[in-house]
Amino acid sequence: MKKYLIGLVALAFAATSCEEFLTKENPNAYDAATYFKDEASLEIYSNGLHRNFETAIVDFINGDRFSDAMNWDGELLFYTTRYTQKDNASWSWTRLRSTNYFLDNVRKAEAEEEILNHYEGVGRFFRAMFYMDKLETYGRVPWYDHAIETSNEEDVTSLYKDCDSRSFIAGKIFEDLDYASKNCFGTAEYRRRASFVNKYVALAMKARFCLFEGTYRKYHTVDPSTNQAWTAEEKAQGTKYLQECVTACEEVMNSKIYSLSNDYRQMFIGADGAGTYSQEFIWARDYNTALAVNNQDYSINDYMINAQHAQYSFNRDFVMTYLKTDGTPYTTGFAGEDYYKVAFADEFVGRDRRLRETMRYPGFTRADGKLWGADLVYAKTGYQPNKWLTHEINDAINGATQTDVPLIRYAEVLLTYAEAMAEQGKCTQDVWNKSVKLVRERAGVQSIYPTTADPYMVKYFLGEVTDPVILEIRRERGCEFTMENLRQKDDRRWHMGELLVKTKTGMWVCDQANALSQTRDVELDLNGDGKAENLVSAKLSEKKGFLVLAVNATGITTSTGKPNSGAGHVLSNGTYGYILTNTSLVAGYKWENRKYVYPIPAVSVTLNEGLTQNYGW
Repeated sequence: MKKYLIGLVALAFAATSCEEFLTKENPNAYDAATYFKDEASLEIYSNGLHRNFETAIVDFINGDRFSDAMNWDGELLFYTTRYTQKDNASWSWTRLRSTNYFLDNVRKAEAEEEILNHYEGVGRFFRAMFYMDKLETYGRVPWYDHAIETSNEEDVTSLYKDCDSRSFIAGKIFEDLDYASKNCFGTAEYRRRASFVNKYVALAMKARFCLFEGTYRKYHTVDPSTNQAWTAEEKAQGTKYLQECVTACEEVMNSKIYSLSNDYRQMFIGADGAGTYSQEFIWARDYNTALAVNNQDYSINDYMINAQHAQYSFNRDFVMTYLKTDGTPYTTGFAGEDYYKVAFADEFVGRDRRLRETMRYPGFTRADGKLWGADLVYAKTGYQPNKWLTHEINDAINGATQTDVPLIRYAEVLLTYAEAMAEQGKCTQDVWNKSVKLVRERAGVQSIYPTTADPYMVKYFLGEVTDPVILEIRRERGCEFTMENLRQKDDRRWHMGELLVKTKTGMWVCDQANALSQTRDVELDLNGDGKAENLVSAKLSEKKGFLVLAVNATGITTSTGKPNSGAGHVLSNGTYGYILTNTSLVAGYKWENRKYVYPIPAVSVTLNEGLTQNYGW
């Protein structure tokens, strides 16, 4: 009995203590017979699942903070050599129980078969979401398709089984999403405000999953959770997933229900995105201050400006992937790597519109009419986000904003379709024109079907990809979906973990003639008013009237004799050049193939002797 109680803790099927869970009458048991009566009861329960699974705005944005595209001023322990299985504690299964409980009881309700099928589809959609997260995190995990009951001996025994294989879990995810896409309603009633799981949400999620798993099996030679090469069957399944991805995307595209909006930035700062942009939002988390459903715990504006709560900035190497408006790469025409020497203000001229709609630029203003330039205290690279920062000034930490979160946009369906086709060698000019071309032209960029690979993009992706179409689709995904919880997952499925641990680059600060010295700091005007408000210094960490980026430089000392930057911010040539961030932290980073999955928490493996740890952990 003791071992059973501990097992329940390890699997986290209850938020309370094990003793309470086992001795207290199951609160679900007596509700099932009376609660699940009709369609209304199914709708109410499923609404709770929606709120439980819809990613909150801060978590949504944070999903990309340690990707190749972003710089975050702090260490991620997982990237270091110090991380072990004892450092992971995220083996939670609570959401699965509530979902399986719904599925166990959905057909007790008195309703038409189509309605029961719809709500079963909704439940299976959320179960698929739960297992997608587990698959992306661990690879192999135990599969449970019903709520575990303490009175059932077989259920109790199943708590101590080993993980099911990645291929098995992937197959079950596909089955659930396939069922949902075929049985959930897709009428306007179920698409209202993009706030409910419906046929098209299921199709889009099915496409997302199939692209992830299909490309994962293409770019990874082994299953990282076992270190075993894919079998012929598993490789064939990977190809099948790409084919299914295309089919799902085409069904959404051919419905003619969705289209791209005309205003990229407004989708992420408007007070009613779920209503205003429902032609592009396929699924959204709908915030509403009038109903006290808002992001008040941390106002998203506070999160975008307060260095005490967040320190987002973009990696300049990523910034340089944004095209010029004529459709050509920004980095062409420079001698060697002279593109690093371009002044900050000049980088925003003649570029993809999304660059100015994603990052603060000289002249950027908000409703107060003031210039809101980049702040080097907050954004160490100089490329500070304005995506998600509302035009209205509601910046207090508890300022209740109602920016909706577009969990899935139509633009993703278009680019997912293009990528799945390209990975099969089928992205023709016609495919390009009805997918990538639409997204790119929305950004004010001339669409050019690629026939030769951009050398910068080949280098960016470590020389591992040379197909010009695939590279351009990756470029487009990056520019379109940055800060939307997709980039780190893309890095992982593309087998680009090395990008995650590289030093991030920042803006050009000065040339050798104006280098830092014991008597010279560099003043910078980043808001465009003609007066410097930022300062880069190797000897000061603060100066009245300036936002100071403290860097280290050989031969320049501080008043304390200690390094000016504990994180190791430096300039590329020592006392001049462009910013390199967190070099001291990155020195402790190391990517290994085992890190494409996380270890199962040590306590779970100890308490459940049936669990086999992921390879290398």
